[in-house]
This record gives sequence, C-alpha cells and structure tokens, in this order.
Amino acid sequence: MSLEINSVVIGGNLARDVVLREIANGSKVASLVVASNRTFISNGEKKKEVAFIDVDVWGASAENCNQYLSKGSPVVVTGRLKQEQWQTENGEKRSRMKVVAANVQFLPSSNRGQNQAVAAKEPSGWE
Repeated sequence: MSLEINSVVIGGNLARDVVLREIANGSKVASLVVASNRTFISNGEKKKEVAFIDVDVWGASAENCNQYLSKGSPVVVTGRLKQEQWQTENGEKRSRMKVVAANVQFLPSSNRGQNQAVAAKEPSGWE
C-alpha cells in the first residue's frame, strides 16, 4: 500500500511584493515569498529562524493576490509541494521545492480590514 499525502500549511508575512505574470496559454500566476518565523529555546537561549518559502498562486486568485497583497502582508497559505528541476547553461542540474497554493487567506494588518480567503486554481492540464 502506498501513502500519498502532499499537503502544506504555511503562515507568515510576504517577504517581497507579489510578482504577477502571464504564461504562454494566457493563464496568470502570482509568485509570492512567505517568510515564516520559528521561535525556539536552545541551551536556555531564545532563538529565532526564518524560512523563506516560494509560493505560486494561479488564475483569478493570482490577480487578487497582486491587487490586495504587498511586502509585509500576513497570510496563511494551504497547498501542495512541487519540485521543479532544470539545468543551468553550464549543464549543472538544479532543483527546488515550492508550494502551489490551493488557498491564500489574507489576514488582517494595520492597513486592512477583514480577513479574505482566495481559492487558487491551476489551469487545467498544468502539472
């Protein structure tokens, strides 16, 4: 029996402004970078580490993220992990993990009112 679970929940603040682009088939994709903090105690000392997570948001949700979010905006993203692989001009193999968003929850900040959730949809046939 094979166990196939690929689910991610990330909370944090945007580390940069949203980058919206259109791909060849006309679909929109927004690229986000979520900075997620972790505070812990090590040897009696309080420490903090930050993870910077790349997130892709598709379709109308991408446009909403571009319109309403900016650097520092607090969000909770749910989605799945996707590994991207490519080769550099020098022939070196590279890969990275990113999150493909299913939902982006806009959280309240000092300059915004209510929470807003955005369901993200990938274009059909896109993997």
